[in-house]
Amino acid sequence: MAKLVSTLFISADGVAEIDPDWHFPYFDDHMGRAVSEDYDSADVLLIGRETYDSFAGAWPQREAAGDQDAPFAKQLGDMRKVVVSRRPAQFSWRNSELLAGDLVAGVTALKADPAIKGLLIPGSISVVQQLLAAGLVDELRLLVHPVAARKGRRLFDDGDSPYHLTVVTAEVFPTGVIRVIYAPAEAPGKVGYDEVKGQVPTGS
Repeated sequence: MAKLVSTLFISADGVAEIDPDWHFPYFDDHMGRAVSEDYDSADVLLIGRETYDSFAGAWPQREAAGDQDAPFAKQLGDMRKVVVSRRPAQFSWRNSELLAGDLVAGVTALKADPAIKGLLIPGSISVVQQLLAAGLVDELRLLVHPVAARKGRRLFDDGDSPYHLTVVTAEVFPTGVIRVIYAPAEAPGKVGYDEVKGQVPTGS
């Protein structure tokens, strides 16, 4: 079964809709290394239409320009890209295809494909939200910036039940960015009220 990983830049107050004003001042070699590790772990990108359009509008030109980030741009171009969209699409970026049919069923089939070693979802907030709700995300890799964005779309929207997570690994960069990798977890056992009450000092 292929691992499905979500990777997101996110603010301290949970905003995952990137604003260059709060994101780029914190991008350094440490973050670049983390991003490279995420992409190296997968051979298929699962990507929402809005994020795809943003990537396709930039990375092919960067690859052609041959500048410093051209090798990474080529890596993205060479990867299989499965695009989630409700609208028909014609893709100019190589190795791009539309996910056919239902999102959950389609991703379940991709995870079960023995030819795929790993799937990576860069950005694509609405896709991540739907797959989290369906229990299909194996790891949530967040680069938490030390800034409260105060506006923009948040990763965790309102819902009926909490998502319980366990920390796989965490790392603090010199900029103050925290890289934390979460995996789904079972809800912790409930502790009786009397037991908690007995542990909490009541004061004098």
